[in-house]
Amino acid sequence: MNTTTIPTRFGAQLPDWVLDELADVPPVLADVEDRMRLVNRLADRNHREDTGGPFAALVSDSNTGEILSAGVNLVLAFDLSSLHAEVVAISLAQARLGTWNLGTRRLELAVNWRPCAMCYGATMWSGVTRLVVAGEGDIVEELTGFDEGPMREGWKEQFARRGIEVRTDVLRDEAIAVFRAYGQRTDAVVYNGRS
Repeated sequence: MNTTTIPTRFGAQLPDWVLDELADVPPVLADVEDRMRLVNRLADRNHREDTGGPFAALVSDSNTGEILSAGVNLVLAFDLSSLHAEVVAISLAQARLGTWNLGTRRLELAVNWRPCAMCYGATMWSGVTRLVVAGEGDIVEELTGFDEGPMREGWKEQFARRGIEVRTDVLRDEAIAVFRAYGQRTDAVVYNGRS
């Protein structure tokens, strides 16, 4: 086997526009609605900038609201199907803190919809102690055509059994407006591996 043809690394970085968007944001957003408002804003801009789907996430300190990382969906920007917003935000928080275990502090992951099947596991194993979602249900699939994968019944209880508090319906209507805008685009890319 010619080992020079075997990839040995991969990576990604946030688009420059994310840093521009965050430049005027205070380092601490004490109110959960303010954090979700930022998530929705990043999700909306992400698809309008054509860097990925209409998804974003933040990792912050649950007690203070200090923002540790932001993530947007980068699947299209890097051609890597695992680069969902949650995975990006979790990975950047881990890089910032220098540990795979985000459970060393009381950290929150805020996302603009219930995690897909992949991000469900990534969130659970990350060590965050709180998950805040704008909403849940099939409306994202209906509005955008994305396949969020099978989600087990009692998903919130599964998180709770592992010490992860779940809060839903934070600025739900704002999140739905972002998904609706994406679904109405004539050039929207729906990246499902089976399509």
